[in-house]
Amino acid sequence: MAIVAALVAALFYSLASLLQQSEAERQPPDRSLSPSLLTRLARRPRWVAGLGFDMAGYVMQWTALTWGSLVVVQPLLVVGLLFALPMKAHLSEYRLHGWDWSGALLVTSGLAVFLVVSRPGSGHANVKPLVWVVVLCGGAALAAALVAVGRETSPRWRAMAYATAAGIVYGECAALTKSCAHLLSLGVPNLFESWQPYLLAGAGITGMVLAQSAFQAGPLDASLPTLSATDPVISVFIGAIAFGEALRSGVLATTLEVLSFSAIVVGIFLLAHTDAVKAAQREHFELGPQQAR
Repeated sequence: MAIVAALVAALFYSLASLLQQSEAERQPPDRSLSPSLLTRLARRPRWVAGLGFDMAGYVMQWTALTWGSLVVVQPLLVVGLLFALPMKAHLSEYRLHGWDWSGALLVTSGLAVFLVVSRPGSGHANVKPLVWVVVLCGGAALAAALVAVGRETSPRWRAMAYATAAGIVYGECAALTKSCAHLLSLGVPNLFESWQPYLLAGAGITGMVLAQSAFQAGPLDASLPTLSATDPVISVFIGAIAFGEALRSGVLATTLEVLSFSAIVVGIFLLAHTDAVKAAQREHFELGPQQAR
């Protein structure tokens, strides 16, 4: 159930990315990192349609995290790239070649090996308050530092910095989602009497602003793979540390886990350099942000 829901969520998120990225890229630079970026995008029908797919994806992600662990569910969302890029290639009238499919093979094989070898434990839902403080404050501080550094760099590095910050925030949102799903299972009052749903709402908006700012700041091959790779890395870390979803240990198992996860990351970056993505980048620079004014 968790795996199926995660794969459906990945499909919805990929559709959302297709619809939202082209709109975010065309927004003027002075709207970056501002809630006004979202208000401008909310006037774009295609971006709003993408938001609808985002919401559907989140419902399926919630379902997946209700039944499964962070360590399993979040890496599976990377499969969204395997949906998004062929669709983008079709829309851009570009064909995927051997180099592109090698990235897809690395992602899928890396995921398969990681999930088989790691055998993550089911963990627990009761995270200690001190652990929450360390995880959430540590992630927030790191994301803030990346934003501060990114503002002073070139567009490509800015996009990577913002996307990494967004990935960190989204990883924390996944942890909060899992906690909220557990609280809801105990009854609606338990959910709304707790602090998690309110922090989740704020973190979700922050993550969206960061992600759209990353798409706006630089080329897709800088923002998309960085965001896609950071989220599962952070989620696996939080799952193991906070929720006790321990990975299989031992020299061989740990080596295979590291190698398989590295293959996923490399595959993501290969997929982000397809002809379809390059075509989208050329369209962005030809149109320029002034077309969205």
